[in-house]
Amino acid sequence: MDKKRTVWIQKRHRIVRNIACALLRPYCRWKYGISPEPFLEQGDRAYLILANHQTPFDQFFIGISFQGPVYYMATEDIFSKGWISSLIRWLVAPIPIKKQTNDINAVKSCIKVAREGGTIAIFPEGNRTYSGKTEYMKSSIGGLAKRLKLPIALYRIEGGYGVQPRWSDGVRKGKMRSFVSRVIEPEEYSALSNDELFSLIQEELMVNEGKQDGLYRSDKRAEYLERAIYVCPFCGLSEFESHGNEAQCLKCCRKVIYGEDKRVSGVGFDFPFSYMTEWYDYQQEYVSSLDTLSDTSVPLYRDKANLSQVLVYERKVPLREQADLALYGDRLVIDEGTANALVLPFSELSALSVLGRNKLNIYSGSQVYQLKGSKRFNALKYVNLYYHYHNVSKGDNHGKFLGL
Repeated sequence: MDKKRTVWIQKRHRIVRNIACALLRPYCRWKYGISPEPFLEQGDRAYLILANHQTPFDQFFIGISFQGPVYYMATEDIFSKGWISSLIRWLVAPIPIKKQTNDINAVKSCIKVAREGGTIAIFPEGNRTYSGKTEYMKSSIGGLAKRLKLPIALYRIEGGYGVQPRWSDGVRKGKMRSFVSRVIEPEEYSALSNDELFSLIQEELMVNEGKQDGLYRSDKRAEYLERAIYVCPFCGLSEFESHGNEAQCLKCCRKVIYGEDKRVSGVGFDFPFSYMTEWYDYQQEYVSSLDTLSDTSVPLYRDKANLSQVLVYERKVPLREQADLALYGDRLVIDEGTANALVLPFSELSALSVLGRNKLNIYSGSQVYQLKGSKRFNALKYVNLYYHYHNVSKGDNHGKFLGL
């Protein structure tokens, strides 16, 4: 899509950035209670900005901290919205990348922007955290950083999980901070191996909000927690439903309260976890220990969602409304038992990924499908169980990487 582009960086990008920041500074203070800290040492230099990812507004915090336009690496979803995507490309020219893939074109685009003197921003996790703890990062970020030969600005976002967890629609009133915590100069990282540089990036961007660090006020603190959690410590694989500050397991009917201090507590019983981070880690370990292939005749979950085909970098084509989903240990079947059933064996898929709060992208050969369910739809379990299948298929029965 960018072959016709002779020059990536355009003068209008700076004008757009200045107008956007003038509008977004007061909005960020009002909505998120944050004033991103300016990077005073920036000068006229271009940087590679690497940041942890907590809220849907993180890119704007970065843009406010830095002078001049920032070119963000962004997933193909925002480039597949027809005219809206065309407008975004014209205004700010983000760098497209296919999520959960090794996209060589994204690397080439980064090199082009760097050579033109542009500042690039990447979230190495590729995902916003569901748990409050910085997620898995691909080690290839170290090699990419070296290829770009830019000074690396490590940008930390703290308190974002308390203010707006990925699984929530609402924003809580609480404290946030975003700032450049460290700069690694090219002469410093040139002496490091790719793995050593990666370890340094990981260490600096690790934020664990599974602790009490203030109060985050809202009367809908637990709403849509079921987008992130599908394992009950008492029942195993389950489903949840949330309202207000409480969420309930639909199997055992136990309720938990999500507190202003981010603590999770049982209603009338002792809950084994204090924070979502602990619960999420338990869920990952539980799924990693499952034997999902001994009996694949019964679905683990059934859901409903709208099915679309994504014409990458163009648009989305609606295919089916409220399709029936059957998730097995080795496959996903859409509209099972009908003449137009779509069977997607995990062995034939290249990737699954969660976009936004709970959309699911399925990469099947040259086809990309997207499932968008109700507000309570949990896309995470599809990704986790798909990657668990591949771990087991490779002989790694307790593999820790489950897609995020």
